[in-house]
Amino acid sequence: MASSFAGPCADVAVVILNWNGRTFLEQFLPGVLAHSDGATVFVADNASTDDSVALVQQQFPTARIIQNSGNLGFCEGYNQALLQLGPEFRYYVLLNSDVEVTPGWLRPQRELLESNPRIAACQPKIRQFGPTVAERQQFEYAGAAGGYLDQLGYPFCRGRLFDTLETDTGQYDDPRPVAWATGACMLVRAEAWHALGGLESAFFAHMEEIDLCWRLQNAGWQVWYHGGCAVFHVGGGTLHKSNPRKTYLNFHNGLALVYKNTHSAELPWVLTIRVLLDWVAAVRLFLQNQRADYRAVFRAHADFFFRRAYWRQRRQSQPQKLRSRERQGVYQGSIVWAYFGRSQRKFSELNARELT
Repeated sequence: MASSFAGPCADVAVVILNWNGRTFLEQFLPGVLAHSDGATVFVADNASTDDSVALVQQQFPTARIIQNSGNLGFCEGYNQALLQLGPEFRYYVLLNSDVEVTPGWLRPQRELLESNPRIAACQPKIRQFGPTVAERQQFEYAGAAGGYLDQLGYPFCRGRLFDTLETDTGQYDDPRPVAWATGACMLVRAEAWHALGGLESAFFAHMEEIDLCWRLQNAGWQVWYHGGCAVFHVGGGTLHKSNPRKTYLNFHNGLALVYKNTHSAELPWVLTIRVLLDWVAAVRLFLQNQRADYRAVFRAHADFFFRRAYWRQRRQSQPQKLRSRERQGVYQGSIVWAYFGRSQRKFSELNARELT
């Protein structure tokens, strides 16, 4: 592709949000600086109390520092950081500090967005970071080969259904539109980001990228996965999936996600079934003696309904909401039933006719 600027990705800002992540920065930032094809790399610091910033300044002077006002969480941390970037950047990359990039990870994604002005966001293939070849061939939980939603708004991925991770054998190398791109490594068009106001700050963290991508589709944009490039993700570097705080965020944000974005004709039955299934999940956690997670589910529901007025205002701020069949990357069925009822453990086992 012909270019009028030096470096194929000179109009891209790669932004790594950091909070006390010295170890990850020391390990992975050199690769980001080496393999980003002329993009400018920023470390947006959420008021770290370790020596993260000093490390970057002393050892990686080509990386620029953005100082946020406090530990603002993932959502508001990125919202504040990206407001400080200039108009020379047409694309932003939200990149976790615990991601190892590879040569050629960025350019194909940028070229995809350049080829179609309606594509607002994209992610590469996400594989596990690990010491063995077998581990590094597995898809990673947070994003895998592109994000999907079922009719009830439950997220899953090509290459990962619930806790079942597939091995990457090239089966998902094709670029394709999806429902959502992972926040672990997401390229997003600056114009679209600012038009939608960035991430939903009330989410703090978890499912915020799904909410953004759902809003992008409601606004007429597309979200894609590009299987021709890959990165490796440690995962759980900030908040492990066994932490009750993560359970709380997933259940709270899951309800808010559905309430904010679902078409009015579908919302009553979708929200009702989601609440009932969440209670079933809570009982299962109780029977498994995961009492802290059990309590986190009901605390999440209480907080969601207590803030219903806020979420109603956020819902009303979107003039258009697409039905599930009008959105890309939606499974017209229940992924819970497919996985637990039909024992379908791979994306390829789902009924292709039920996928949009």
